[in-house]
Amino acid sequence: MKIKNIFEQKERVVSFEIFPPNKNFSEEKLKAVTAELVNLNPDFISVTYGAGGKTKGGTIEMASYIKNILNTEVLAHLTCVGSKKSEIENFMKEVKENNIQNILALRGDVPKGETEEIYDRGDFKYASELIQELKSNSDISIGAAFYPETHYQNNDLVDLFHLKNKVEKGADFLVSQLFFDNERFFSFREQAEKLDINVPLVAGIMPITNAAQIKRIVELSKCSVPKKLERILEKYGDNPESMQKAGVLYATDQIIELFANDVKGIHLYTMNKVEAARDIMNNIFFAR
Repeated sequence: MKIKNIFEQKERVVSFEIFPPNKNFSEEKLKAVTAELVNLNPDFISVTYGAGGKTKGGTIEMASYIKNILNTEVLAHLTCVGSKKSEIENFMKEVKENNIQNILALRGDVPKGETEEIYDRGDFKYASELIQELKSNSDISIGAAFYPETHYQNNDLVDLFHLKNKVEKGADFLVSQLFFDNERFFSFREQAEKLDINVPLVAGIMPITNAAQIKRIVELSKCSVPKKLERILEKYGDNPESMQKAGVLYATDQIIELFANDVKGIHLYTMNKVEAARDIMNNIFFAR
């Protein structure tokens, strides 16, 4: 099923994100973890795509496993940084062959060891260009990304106009970068509505289950850390078991508040971990 139809049919949509196998996380282990995640009944699972296309094969393979073996809807990530049209066409051919009906179209970060000149070496400089290409050559359902706290290269207004352009080019729904302050999300939603961006805005939530994790996440995502979360980290950061429980509860509170404020979709960044996802799904059962 196309994800745009899931949003049309359901009042609340909850999905998970996983990353493909790598040298630290085997394919066998990931398939076992994904099967456990499927048992939690998400509406769909997304599979990320490595910078510079390094994990393209893993993305297609895992997406196919989820869709065709585990019988769960899937969203395959696709980045266009440095890519030629022929590469995108080949990827989409594999997508079709594997019965995958949904793509998250992304520009992608600059791969390690490269500079931003890589954007000029490919046929797509922006995600909106990739979306337009996909829309003109397929009937696939397309999602795109947004930053509720502003992309590090832009300002609020530029971000919003880029987002509107993605929707006008064919994005059916929008998934946010992770955030820890719901007020930032609500504020961004208000601004988006003023620009008639009227597709579902999906909130990306990551449970913080260890204190060391937060520093790297903040560096990568540029998201803010509310005082409430800072106090939790200070209180429980040295106790792994307590930090796990506190992180799950913080994410749970975020999700319940988001649902209470009519946010239709939640996308849980699982980091290929089942326990936190299971606890959160149990906690929010009543809210779905």
